[in-house]
Amino acid sequence: MLTRYLTAATLARVGAEMVAFTLVLLVLDRTDSPALAGLTGAAYALPAVVTGPLLGAWLDRTAHRRTVLAVSQAVMGGVVLALLVVTPHWAAPVLAAVAGTTLPLVNGGFTSMLPSLVSKDQLPQANSFEAASFGLAAITGPAAAATVTAIASAETAVVVIAALAALSILAIGRLPVLPPAGRSQDPFLRSVLGGLTHLARTPRLRASTVTSTLLMGVIGMLLITLPLHMASLGMPRSAAGYLWTAMELGSVATALLLGRRLTRWRPECVVMLSVAAYGLAFTAWPLAGTFATLLILAAVTGLLDGPMIPAMFAARQQYSSLELQGRVSTTAASLRVGVAALGQVAAGVLVPVIGTHAALLVIAGSLVGASALGWLSLKIGRNPEAPTDFVRTQSRPWT
Repeated sequence: MLTRYLTAATLARVGAEMVAFTLVLLVLDRTDSPALAGLTGAAYALPAVVTGPLLGAWLDRTAHRRTVLAVSQAVMGGVVLALLVVTPHWAAPVLAAVAGTTLPLVNGGFTSMLPSLVSKDQLPQANSFEAASFGLAAITGPAAAATVTAIASAETAVVVIAALAALSILAIGRLPVLPPAGRSQDPFLRSVLGGLTHLARTPRLRASTVTSTLLMGVIGMLLITLPLHMASLGMPRSAAGYLWTAMELGSVATALLLGRRLTRWRPECVVMLSVAAYGLAFTAWPLAGTFATLLILAAVTGLLDGPMIPAMFAARQQYSSLELQGRVSTTAASLRVGVAALGQVAAGVLVPVIGTHAALLVIAGSLVGASALGWLSLKIGRNPEAPTDFVRTQSRPWT
């Protein structure tokens, strides 16, 4: 069953990763405007800030989770194909925004199903495989977008995205029908607010969420910075996709190798330490004088990021009840996607002014700052004598 789940989820995620990178390449090729590329990337991501909590509450209540996920893929495939026929520049951000409305289902909707599909004892291993699914998508998506664009065109990459969406729909159809995760009789909007309140008031979950959300803002900056940085190394913009691949190869390696071993530490601590180390590694990037050197640095940097993703999943699962999994996963995912959008907008304005070398140093400092803010949010409003998590009386203790 886990294999079927991973197949469906990974196909959807590869397509989503291709969209994020292909949109940037498509707009840069058509307009040569970093600002419009950043705006289009933001338009793809920002709707998720609103739709994530709503979709999560729906997932927690509905017995048709497969249908919801399949429809999200149909929307994705249809919208990206529409990009092939539009000509006005303003249409790209508009269509990107439509495609982005269902993005939280790819990033969080699938993950919220894991506690219902596997036993509690299998969750650590499932989280490692889930992290590998995200990593594989992040490896394959940008690399596929870069390769297809280099060999053919960005328009051809759009067709590949639509094909992946169709394959994901077929794979989703093979998943089991799951009952609703929650039985709440609360009005829908109150249920939505319940997920947001839980994220805000659970210190350890809040710390993990703050750090991992700010991390995505930096990833958004990288989406714009790296293609522009390629010119300084004598490479085409599409070569940035291979840097993403190298980072994710390192990330997947440590996620799989260390996934179970990380359970001896609290997940929010793993998230914050991993992001801080990730940021420190970026300080070396401006020093790379060749693309080959930067490729090696990217792989090493990815090794430091690997423990973060399974720990992030563990924090959501350990500090939230089963009835909250959909809301917590999609709301957290929507926050990450929204902040990534802001990062793209900021980079689209900032990078042409300060240059890509300085932008990489800003990225490094921002990652360390994200970790520090996570630690700070862990302490704010925390009562040492009160329970701080859901799992303490519901699952095995930490060792």
